[in-house]
Amino acid sequence: MGINDIPNWCMIDMKFAMIGAGAMGLRYGILLQEAGNDVTFIDTWQPHIDRIREQGGVYVMRDHKDRHLTKIKLETPESYNGDPDMFIFFVKQMQLDGYLKRCAHFFNDRQYAFTCMNGMGHIEKLQKYFADDKIIGGTALIATVLPGPGEVDFMGKRGAGKMNMCPLDEKPDEMTHKLFNELDKAQMHPTLTDDFTGTLMTKVIFNSVINTLCTMFEIPMGELGNFKGFYSMGRQLIDEAYDICARADIHLVSTRDEEMTALDRNVRIDMPLHYPSMYQDMIKDRPTEVDYINGYIAELGRKYHYEAATHLFVTQAVHLAEFHRQNEAKKRAAKRQAELQRQTA
Repeated sequence: MGINDIPNWCMIDMKFAMIGAGAMGLRYGILLQEAGNDVTFIDTWQPHIDRIREQGGVYVMRDHKDRHLTKIKLETPESYNGDPDMFIFFVKQMQLDGYLKRCAHFFNDRQYAFTCMNGMGHIEKLQKYFADDKIIGGTALIATVLPGPGEVDFMGKRGAGKMNMCPLDEKPDEMTHKLFNELDKAQMHPTLTDDFTGTLMTKVIFNSVINTLCTMFEIPMGELGNFKGFYSMGRQLIDEAYDICARADIHLVSTRDEEMTALDRNVRIDMPLHYPSMYQDMIKDRPTEVDYINGYIAELGRKYHYEAATHLFVTQAVHLAEFHRQNEAKKRAAKRQAELQRQTA
């Protein structure tokens, strides 16, 4: 049987618990729910929880249109006591440790963990709670936005985007194929790969170009793609990362040229109006994941005696953009405070 040949016993619906009801968690969970699966969302952001419970579900849009209410089951880590077949993790890298500690009381050795989180570092955290043969990693080229508490915007027409997935032990079992089948029914267009680290690192390199550059300059992806210097900027980041992966004996799932072609198509054709998730975090004054993307590549390079100067530079550039926004927020707060004092004097 080929790696993408799905046997008949995969037609059984599954029971999922979605850890993280943010943009991507809602998209995966709602589409899996619509495909006939039992999905419970678990989140900790109280304004989001309160709004969803108040309105009786989540308002879902697609490309800012057709806003409609979708009912979902929502719990907190403390209130959930279910026993799903699989947990799906979609939280920020810096939040994962906290989520795992709060959720540990309902984990057991029968359950699986699946994640398509951005960056690197999350798999090692999951290994503290799940056996290697129960962990499935993945990557997603799927754009979704969380405009505010209680609503989500799926970018692109239904079926837009694609994803890769691979079990940590690189031995697809019955549950791996069941998951593949449900993701396929949900029109996520999964591909089952045979190299775990190479699969994840290829997406990290992809994000190290688009996410970082768009965030530094606060621009949509199409503006980046239409800039005449985009190819040389992107290729410099890609070449450094590919050189490092070669030294680390990481086998990426695309060549350098294929990666640049995918980047070009993504920014100019597929999602030109989209702002990547790192940008969305920064403008909402949340910490970005740049240390888990470009920063991770740079640290891996140092391990193999390669100085990734460009990745180091753009990591600090994103932090500079964050620092600038923080300073501007302080100035605005001080100005408001001074104005209030003048009014009350």
